[in-house]
Amino acid sequence: MTDPKPRPGRGRPRTITRERVADAGIALGLAQLSVVGVAAALGVTQMALYKRVGGLEELRSLVAEEAFLRWPLPDPEEDADLEAYLHRFSLSLWRLVHRHAGIAPYLLRRDWITDAMLRHTQEHQARVAECFGLTATQSSRLVFTVAYHCCAIADTSRSEAPDGEKIEPLHEFGLKALIAGAIALSGDDG
Repeated sequence: MTDPKPRPGRGRPRTITRERVADAGIALGLAQLSVVGVAAALGVTQMALYKRVGGLEELRSLVAEEAFLRWPLPDPEEDADLEAYLHRFSLSLWRLVHRHAGIAPYLLRRDWITDAMLRHTQEHQARVAECFGLTATQSSRLVFTVAYHCCAIADTSRSEAPDGEKIEPLHEFGLKALIAGAIALSGDDG
């Protein structure tokens, strides 16, 4: 004999907050994300969740945005030089992409990057510019170049191995070369 399905409790329905939706979505993962799964995790009906998010694409965007905004960006003030910082930044970004399978398009495609993500990115680029004496354009180019290539490489080389967040030596060498080349070119405003 199977246990009957638990019935929704009587009284006040559970509050469906952005934070709770994001927590449930992050726990499920972008690759397995579904309205049904998030509703079940929250203990609410699908219809109740649809009142908060318009559909699967909006849900995916919300979860990707929250995963990105919760990512603790490395502090540029902790590094003695720009190259060391950009390397640490790339390793941190690599781990973000590996922790959140499916997030890369939300970080790479301009039409999927939300306004909140863009503001967060621009604030970070301003801090990098200030810490290392760069212009806003130089900082933007450097951070974007490293982030774009790191996300693309991390996403396409994803490993399900337990140490999947550890960057492979050849990829790390490529990122170091990219960083060194980007820094060398950063003085060129052309």
